Amino acid sequence: MSPARREPQRPIHNRVRVLRAERGMTRVELARAVAVNPQTIGALERGDHYPSLDLALRICEEFGLPVEAVFGREPFEPLSTRVYGG
Repeated sequence: MSPARREPQRPIHNRVRVLRAERGMTRVELARAVAVNPQTIGALERGDHYPSLDLALRICEEFGLPVEAVFGREPFEPLSTRVYGG
C-alpha cells in the first residue's frame, strides 16, 4: 500500500478582526475571554496562525456564531460589497 498523499494546506480565512471591532473588543479582551495570549489573536487576524479546533470553537462561542460564520476556506466578502454593491 502506498503512503497517503497530503494535499497542500489550504488557507483558513476568518472574520475575527471584524467581529471583534463590531463588538468594541480589544485584542486583549478577546484573548482573555478565550484564554490565549493577545499576540495569538493578532496572528489569527493577520492570517499568520490557524487556530486549533478548540480555539476556533471558543472564539465562535464568544461571538455567539457558528464556525462557518467566523472561519472558512474562501475569503469572506467585505460587508461593504453587500451593502453598497461594490
